[in-house]
Amino acid sequence: MKKNLSSVALSVLTVVGTMCIAAPVSAQVAGGSTTVEASVTESTKLAMGWSVKKTLMGKTIYNDAGQKVGEVEDLIISPDKNVSYVIVGAGGFVGIGRHDVAIPVAQIQDKAGKLVMAGATKESIKAMAEFTYATDTTRRDAFVAAADKDIAKGKAAVASLEKQAGAATADAKTKIDMDISALKTDVKSAEAKLAEMKQASAVRWREFEADVSAATARLRKSTEKTFG
Repeated sequence: MKKNLSSVALSVLTVVGTMCIAAPVSAQVAGGSTTVEASVTESTKLAMGWSVKKTLMGKTIYNDAGQKVGEVEDLIISPDKNVSYVIVGAGGFVGIGRHDVAIPVAQIQDKAGKLVMAGATKESIKAMAEFTYATDTTRRDAFVAAADKDIAKGKAAVASLEKQAGAATADAKTKIDMDISALKTDVKSAEAKLAEMKQASAVRWREFEADVSAATARLRKSTEKTFG
C-alpha cells in the first residue's frame, strides 16, 4: 500500500509554535530529472511550526532503487498544516561533516511502512541547503517555569505533611509518613528530569519534554491528593 506521508504525519502532531516564513531553495537529483525543492528557514522561523519526534524519528529514507539516502531526524509542519518537512541528517556523522536538510513531505511516500523518496541519492540530499532550528527560548522558558512551580508546590506539600505528622497520633503518623515518602519521591523525580532538560541546548530541550511532563503530572497528582 502506498500513501503520501502527510496523512500519516498529521495524526501524531501537537501544536507547539506559531506562523513561519520560509525561503525556497532546490537541488537537482543526480541521475534523474526530478528537482527536490526544500524550503529552509529564513531567520530560522520554520522550526516554530509543529515539531514531533515520535513514530517517524530515526526511520531510514530509501530511494526507489532501495538504496538508503538518509535518516529522519525530525518532522516539521507549519501551523496551517499545508507545508510539511522531514528533517534529514545529510552526509557524514553527527558532529562530523553532517548537517540537517528540510525535505517536503510531499516528496516522500510511505510504501508498506518504508519511507521512499523517488530519484533521490545521498549526494543530492547532501547538496541541499542546511536547515537551522530556531533558537527562540520563549516556549522552553514557559515550560520550565511551569515545572518549577509544580516542584515548589510539591515541596510545600511535603512541608505541610511533615507538620501534620509532628502533631499526629502514632497510627495517623504512619499513614502520613508513607504519603511524605511517596511525595518526596515524586519531587525528586521531577527535579531530576527538569535538571536534565535545563542542561540541554535550546535545540534539544524538546527531547526531554515528555519525561518532564510525565514526572510533573505524577507530582501534581500527589500534591492534589495531599491538599485534598
